[in-house]
Amino acid sequence: MSGGFSKGEDRMIVDGPSRKRAAFVALPACLALSIVLAGCSVGPKYQRPSVQTPPAYKEPTAQNVYETEAWKQAQPSDATIAGKWWETFNDAQLNALEEQVDVSNQNVASAAAAFLAARALVKQSRSQYFPNLTVNPSITNSRPSGSEFGGVTAGGSSSSSNSGFSLTSFTGYSLPFDASWQPDFWGRVRNTVNSNVFAAQAGAADLENVRLTAQAEVAVDYYEIRAQDGLKQLLDQTVAAYQDSLDLTQIQFRAGIASDEAVAQAETQLETTQAADTNLGIQRAQFEHALALLLGQPASTFSLPVEPLNANPPSVPFAVPSQLLERRPDIAAGERLMASANAQIGVAQAAYYPNITLSASAGFGSTSIVDWFTWPSRFWSVGPSLAETLFDAGLRRATVQQVRALYDQTVANYRQTVLTAFEQVEDNLAALRILSREIQQQDTAIQSATRNLQVATDRYRAGIDQYLNVILAQTTLLTNQEAAVNLREQEMLSSVQLIEALGGGWNAAQMPTPKQIGAKALTIPPNSTP
Repeated sequence: MSGGFSKGEDRMIVDGPSRKRAAFVALPACLALSIVLAGCSVGPKYQRPSVQTPPAYKEPTAQNVYETEAWKQAQPSDATIAGKWWETFNDAQLNALEEQVDVSNQNVASAAAAFLAARALVKQSRSQYFPNLTVNPSITNSRPSGSEFGGVTAGGSSSSSNSGFSLTSFTGYSLPFDASWQPDFWGRVRNTVNSNVFAAQAGAADLENVRLTAQAEVAVDYYEIRAQDGLKQLLDQTVAAYQDSLDLTQIQFRAGIASDEAVAQAETQLETTQAADTNLGIQRAQFEHALALLLGQPASTFSLPVEPLNANPPSVPFAVPSQLLERRPDIAAGERLMASANAQIGVAQAAYYPNITLSASAGFGSTSIVDWFTWPSRFWSVGPSLAETLFDAGLRRATVQQVRALYDQTVANYRQTVLTAFEQVEDNLAALRILSREIQQQDTAIQSATRNLQVATDRYRAGIDQYLNVILAQTTLLTNQEAAVNLREQEMLSSVQLIEALGGGWNAAQMPTPKQIGAKALTIPPNSTP
């Protein structure tokens, strides 16, 4: 609103006392109406959907021939997994690697940024609770059109003398302050804020899930490398043993005891094993490069010292199935997404109701800079407005149907996540139980294969059997030894994956509260968010 009124325009303005009386009546009435309707809110009340939760895990309670004393599972009454769950493996090298995940892993950094963006969205939506205040100062120089106000006509004559208007230019000085506010009568803003808060909490849980996944992958790759080192050690020893066998066969061949066929067989076996030994370097390098990626380092600058696998799986406390819903960050994220989708239903339903806007404007306007800020140059206006959609061809109804369907989708996703979590826990419990028995059986097989090789070697040296029997015995022993290393690798990986399936050391109590999300400085428990 700007100054520069003519005398004719001044007569059209209502006198000051009348305007004040109208404002003092309209403004309190609007505020009273907003207070009365502020408690109104549309949309369904959120309740967490039920999920089928078994009373106990199947595997730890199963009594069958595969259960042995070699694998002692922790009982539900034992303490839960600590925050730094990898420390249960008692490996200093693994501990050092895991500590780098929060610092350097780029997936974790990306998830943290997404969470901060979700927090900012909450603050954006909360700003709608408050009025919007703007100022738009202006200095405008203008001149009216002569054609419009009795100036030069189409025939070229002037009628300005009859018009009563002066065609001189003038400058208008204006300093308006405008305020507008939409009271949240139907809960549109509240539901929007709640939806964004729940989404931010889901983002915090997603961050924990990304962190847990990265930590588990570090442990998996670490034990994969250690298993490769174990196989390398085994094949190095086997190559040395095969070299000794070849030397013995060549001596016997020169002495006329062994045949050239036996020498060729020994050479073939040695060279084949050497090739397999060399080939192990490919997988080790790939696992090392994958580990560097998880740690946020270039593969060219990262290396891990060689150390054969020599570890036993820790005892993992698994608690009761119902607690899994509170310990898995992906389940917590799914539950928060349901709450967010439920709040969006209220936002969509609020569109059926009218929007009421309270607006006011005040300031100074004049055609003279000298009189710009004088009291007679003041102007103001205040009043409410209402807007209601009378016909939208089913747009609002379709929008509500859409958000309800999206809510049903989040419910299905949540229940699927819960079922997947139980499946993963049971898979790894079963794997650990069966692997424990299988490793015992494999160790017994190695003992038998070792004895068989000794007998075959003695009979060959005595000239009773051919060298082929020695080769078969050596191959059988190596196959069983490789299987034993692989089984112990699977056992360690299953332990890591069981801890991951149980949610690591996280629980839903570490999720930031709505108050924390809206705070200027977010205070988060350790091991939750950066």
